[in-house]
Amino acid sequence: MSSELFSAFEHLVVLDTETTGITHKTDEIIELAALRAVPGSSGLETAEEMDLLIRLSPGRSLPPEIAALTGITPDMLQREGVEKATAAARFVRLLSHPNTLVVAYNAQFDLCFLYYFLARLGLENAVQGIKMLDALTIYKDRHDYPHKLANAIETYRLQGENT
Repeated sequence: MSSELFSAFEHLVVLDTETTGITHKTDEIIELAALRAVPGSSGLETAEEMDLLIRLSPGRSLPPEIAALTGITPDMLQREGVEKATAAARFVRLLSHPNTLVVAYNAQFDLCFLYYFLARLGLENAVQGIKMLDALTIYKDRHDYPHKLANAIETYRLQGENT
């Protein structure tokens, strides 16, 4: 499968977000993780990666149910979080390579949040016209319910720090 993807694309950017809620126009991204993969001699190789906590806008607070769901606390955002412009610049750099395919699980959710996140900083052009692949759609097509990301990771025996 990866050889087929790389016959059409030179770079894969795999991404995931954590947010303060589900409304992309008003809620905020609190974590943005992405990596850029390229073909290597022994399969896919990570060319660049990022995993950033992002500080909330002034006057905003992290809903307790989101902290419980994500494990991200207000203290973590304050202590380890970066400014929105810093996170946006790093992410835009990942997308700046020609012939890139963006892959996400439930991609529409992440891309809607990313569009509004970048638009508030005048960087919305970075995601306009990108090619995307929704891994959730593929997983749903090939596997019975449930369709959570954790189910896909277990099915494909993937390993990492967290889902």
